Amino acid sequence: MSEHGVNDLQNVIYQRPDIMVDRATHFCPGCGHGITQRLVGEVLDELDLKERAICIGSIGCTVTAYEYFKVDGMEAPHGRAPAVATAIKRCHPELVPFAIQGDGDLASIGMAEIVHAAARGENITIIFANNANYGMTGGQLAPTTLMGMYTSSTVKGRKQEHHGFPIRVSEMLATLDGPAYIARVSLHNPANVRKARKAIELAFRAPMAGLGLGLVEVLSMCPINWKVEPVQSLDWMVKNMIPQFPLGEFKCLPEVAEMKKVVKG
Repeated sequence: MSEHGVNDLQNVIYQRPDIMVDRATHFCPGCGHGITQRLVGEVLDELDLKERAICIGSIGCTVTAYEYFKVDGMEAPHGRAPAVATAIKRCHPELVPFAIQGDGDLASIGMAEIVHAAARGENITIIFANNANYGMTGGQLAPTTLMGMYTSSTVKGRKQEHHGFPIRVSEMLATLDGPAYIARVSLHNPANVRKARKAIELAFRAPMAGLGLGLVEVLSMCPINWKVEPVQSLDWMVKNMIPQFPLGEFKCLPEVAEMKKVVKG
């Protein structure tokens, strides 16, 4: 038997990334955040960043993200993860700071932080988990909440005259000169999970090469606050989230496009 508990004649094709801690997640059943963190862990292993990566947890469901990786980490005040990542990178250019932020954290109280970090072209990586609500605090309206969507603070659904329209963060940031790579991905099936992993790796490689900010917006399932079963949340994502937040790359510098040749997926 091998160290993984399987017959030596069998090949281990999938296992926990070495850089991830052996522990259960705190996420709700069906939540996509655990998949996102797993993909980040795979990329950190692939790029051999155990001694250089710094994980910044920001307020929301991802607040304790640093507890899942065998790297140094810290918490940022609500919405301020890009500022903390900027400080780390400027003081220690050899390090690779990355933040995992939710839509309430990044697109509401932290909107100014991500806009100006992107405008400056900071060499940091941001993983933006978008589940269209404030997941941790009770499922309230977020800047990304869909039109007509019911939340605990929009009991009659989101209405334009009261709440405005959802914000497409990736498209907005892609208009700036500073970012090197911006993409939106989803986790609703294996093919798209593989695409998400590739995008996350590019969002790490671009800042590491000094090309500017890398950001991946990950459409993440939230069965509890969407009020659907975990399996149904996959279809809910396709029918509701993706039409509002189309998948794809919104900015990819030529130098980053060249990097795709060495990225798995």
